[in-house]
Amino acid sequence: MYQEDAEVLFPARVIAVLRDLRGEQWQVLVSYVITRAEDDPDLLAFSLLMIRLSGCLSCHADSYRAMRGCTQCARHSVLRFKGTDDDLIRLWQSARDEVLRWLSSGEPPLME
Repeated sequence: MYQEDAEVLFPARVIAVLRDLRGEQWQVLVSYVITRAEDDPDLLAFSLLMIRLSGCLSCHADSYRAMRGCTQCARHSVLRFKGTDDDLIRLWQSARDEVLRWLSSGEPPLME
C-alpha cells in the first residue's frame, strides 16, 4: 500500500503540525522555525533533530512508520520524547551547531 505522506527523510512541511504538542518553549521554537526558508540553518537543524528523533534513517517503505506516514510518525516521536522542552531545545541547538559546522567546513553532521 502506498502512503502519500511518507518520504525518505523528515519533510519540512510537517513542522507546523508539531507546534502544539509540547510546552511554550517548544511552541516558540516551532513558530520560529516555520518562518525560515528551506535552506536556512535553523530549519535544517530542526529537520536533523526530527530525523534523529523519528529514526528516519532506519525507516523503509514497508515499515509500520512509513505506512502511517511522516506526519503521524513525527507527532508520535515528539509526544513520546521523555525529556523536557529544554532537552529538545538543547538537541536542536546541537544539531544547529553541526549544520553550521557542515556549511562552513564541509564536515557532515553525524547520523547515528
